[in-house]
Amino acid sequence: MTSIMTDIEIARRARAQPIQEVGSKLGIPSEHVLPFGHEKAKVSGQFIDSLQGRTDGKLILITAISPTPGGEGKTTTTIGLGDAMNRIGRRTAICLREPSLGPCFGMKGGATGGGYSQVVPMDDINLHFTGDLHAITAAHNLLSAMVDNSVFWGNKAGIDVRRVVWRRVMDMNDRALRQINCSLGGISNGFPRESGFDITAASEVMAILCLARDLKDLEQRLGDIIVAYRRDRTPVYCRDLKADGAMAVVLRQAMQPNLVQTLENNPAFIHGGPFANIAHGCNSVVATKTALKLADYVVTEAGFGADLGAEKFFNIKCRKAGLKPDAAVIVATVRALKMNGGASRDDLSVEDVGAVERGCANLGRHIENVNQFGVPTVVAINHFDGDSDGEIAAIQAYAKAQRSEAVLCRHWSQGSAGAEALAHHVVDMLEQDEARFTPLYSDDLPLFEKMQTIARRVYRADDIVANKSIRNRLRNWTNAGYGNLPVCIAKTQYSFSSDPRLRGTPIGHTVPVREVRLAAGAGFVVAICGEIMTMPGLPRVPSAEAMGLDDDGLVDGLDWTQA
Repeated sequence: MTSIMTDIEIARRARAQPIQEVGSKLGIPSEHVLPFGHEKAKVSGQFIDSLQGRTDGKLILITAISPTPGGEGKTTTTIGLGDAMNRIGRRTAICLREPSLGPCFGMKGGATGGGYSQVVPMDDINLHFTGDLHAITAAHNLLSAMVDNSVFWGNKAGIDVRRVVWRRVMDMNDRALRQINCSLGGISNGFPRESGFDITAASEVMAILCLARDLKDLEQRLGDIIVAYRRDRTPVYCRDLKADGAMAVVLRQAMQPNLVQTLENNPAFIHGGPFANIAHGCNSVVATKTALKLADYVVTEAGFGADLGAEKFFNIKCRKAGLKPDAAVIVATVRALKMNGGASRDDLSVEDVGAVERGCANLGRHIENVNQFGVPTVVAINHFDGDSDGEIAAIQAYAKAQRSEAVLCRHWSQGSAGAEALAHHVVDMLEQDEARFTPLYSDDLPLFEKMQTIARRVYRADDIVANKSIRNRLRNWTNAGYGNLPVCIAKTQYSFSSDPRLRGTPIGHTVPVREVRLAAGAGFVVAICGEIMTMPGLPRVPSAEAMGLDDDGLVDGLDWTQA
């Protein structure tokens, strides 16, 4: 069966169950399913606390090859595999990130899966959902306001206005706000200074919410945020401004994981939304750990390709949360491999086995990278109409040569039935291959050497380069006690290099570090590389142009995407 309806039309025809019934499939009592309407809810912190001591289920990561306009379908595959695992009788929960309004109105369109592998309610999830991203935005900007307010009313914290490092955020792509001058207009408006905006997905508050264990840990981490430095270069923390308590109040409800359902009425947690190209790219630790206590299997995703999302999932999230993933699925498509093999976007519908074979080198590098972490791996070929038997056979032959397996999946058009073969393969792999997970570097490796390790072993770069001031900053942070933190490299998602034009498997390149930021509350150091921006801009033709309300007042065009 091939869908002729749009994603949003399919979603609206879903026969959704009351959210309490979905929660009951995981043993969540109805009084702990806190509804936001009939089809979405939060799970109470009291119930989550009661799960301590339960045995964890198996954790399966969905990652992908390097993304292209041809499309990969990582979220769709996560949902399809989760549905298929339930279909074959395995109690499975899905964990996803929350969509950001910026990409939805930019070039990505909706982010809730596609075809017959979706989570619903699709339009609610993609737009305002339960308000988590708005709460994160508000908490972040509350701290921004309190920084400037402290300076205005006598500056008791001793902030050097030239060294304020805490920017503002909003959940929208707006390049005009990347660099701003604030507090203009005279004495009553404060002390003028340069600042800027990041997108909410890049906020340290977002990272903190996604890595915090509970409300107490959340408030502690918020207090650890460094907002500025004094003239003597000593840090000013969020707690010095007494903002951490109020921020925790704003985020109290947002800390509770969101529960929704797939088109096949299987449970899915959607919570937290950091991007993987500019942040750590994983859903919340609370949601993942809750799901592991409630289900025998948990299928989760990490953003973009395995060089970004999976690397950060392993090196940051799993390290910080004590998680031990049991298997990984690398999503690939014929179309994306063609583009990595040199085919143009206009030629993707034309059979080209040679381009697929050349593009498979990109797949091979991602397989090698995931294997470095000691996690068993399988390839999922996300089927598109027009894929030829010869192109699919080329991928399967290549995967076999890499001592892996490539399983053809048709979940987009067939739902769980289309991913049943993948589900059986994953279960067999979990039963036969024991994961020996280990992060790529040790905590005590110097910060710059951690960056070098990722650049050389994951990106296959000759080196990573940074000027003297950046190296001095890293050295100062190490001396201040932050040298044991993991690193989060912000770079383009389109290439292993820092140049988005270099598809495939580039070698011999260098990765330039333009800026470093200490996320002391989240617990990692961010290295911003190349031309990557922490506040994206809208494309020439944004998805927003195709959106509107139909005659019945329903959202139209939300599933439009430039791919």
